[in-house]
Amino acid sequence: MTAYIEKVFAEHDEDADGGGDGLRADRCNGDTRNGSLTAVGAVSPPGGDLSEPVSQGTMRIVKVFWSLDASLASRRHFPAINWLNSYSLYLDSLRPWYSEHLGHEFLENREWAMAMLQEESNLNEIVQLVGKDSLSAKDQITLEVARMIREDFLQQNSFADNDAYSEYDRQARMLAMIRQYDTQCLSAAERGGNLSELFAIPAREKIGRAKGVPADQYKDAYANLLVEMEEQIAAIAEKGEKEE
Repeated sequence: MTAYIEKVFAEHDEDADGGGDGLRADRCNGDTRNGSLTAVGAVSPPGGDLSEPVSQGTMRIVKVFWSLDASLASRRHFPAINWLNSYSLYLDSLRPWYSEHLGHEFLENREWAMAMLQEESNLNEIVQLVGKDSLSAKDQITLEVARMIREDFLQQNSFADNDAYSEYDRQARMLAMIRQYDTQCLSAAERGGNLSELFAIPAREKIGRAKGVPADQYKDAYANLLVEMEEQIAAIAEKGEKEE
């Protein structure tokens, strides 16, 4: 049965790529123009069990997988796509485009963000056992920054025009700003900066609202926010050094 399922999905995927006798770009309008087709399918395993045969057969064939997560939906986190279970196999193919239009930093920041989210998942298991206060300063900053990635970068409001859709440049600047916050907080903590104060700076709150900045204003707004953030974190670091 499993082998049959995989055969069906493989044939469907081949048709979607234009290699089979099913979906063909040159049959859409009766001519031979080149084009592309994207086929989107849905698999709903019982109880959300991705280890069952249909899900596993699908994941062996498709090149992009979005894992919808009921727990995210219940927390009103939309789109409710699990960032650790989802994947795309097109990243290497798109790497030259990203590097040309957004710079190599964009994919570096993406990899950093994924590593932070994975580390957050690992740390949450420790927090459940011994509590957050027992973590090192670095680990507490990791949890805070991962929360920023989830809530300030990944989470979207489809009813807000500025948040339902945003261009790549805006996403790249936002992610770079969150990484700068992480880097500067780590440096400030090493100099004796108080973590509670670092997490409560006005710039931190502004980053959380940065998605609402109008599309024609975000470049200047983000640049100004970076300056404010650096000044506020530096002040806390200097205060920590004096108190030591």
